[in-house]
Amino acid sequence: DDATVGISEFAQGQLGEVVYVELPEVGTTFKAKETICTLESVKAVGEVYAPVDCEIIEVNSKLDDEPATVNSSPEEDGWLVKIKCTGSATGLMDRAAYEKHMEAEAKKE
Repeated sequence: DDATVGISEFAQGQLGEVVYVELPEVGTTFKAKETICTLESVKAVGEVYAPVDCEIIEVNSKLDDEPATVNSSPEEDGWLVKIKCTGSATGLMDRAAYEKHMEAEAKKE
């Protein structure tokens, strides 16, 4: 199965204005939980982790010139990479579980 990897609206808000995106090369393989790319913002450097064992099949090269797209459209135009899943996706959260998790995280702040 193929999947698109990016960050959520909540995550981009926590990170702040993204000024640089370091993306992997197409064909690179990762194990689940390895750092797949980094996002540099005016506040911090954030790492994005592989959700499953995977191979990079496409990168969003528009982010080279327009990294702030990650902020303005994190769940659409600001996607980071497309992957071919080579491992099990067992244990990943669906959208509803993620939103519930983020609500709990927001209450901690």
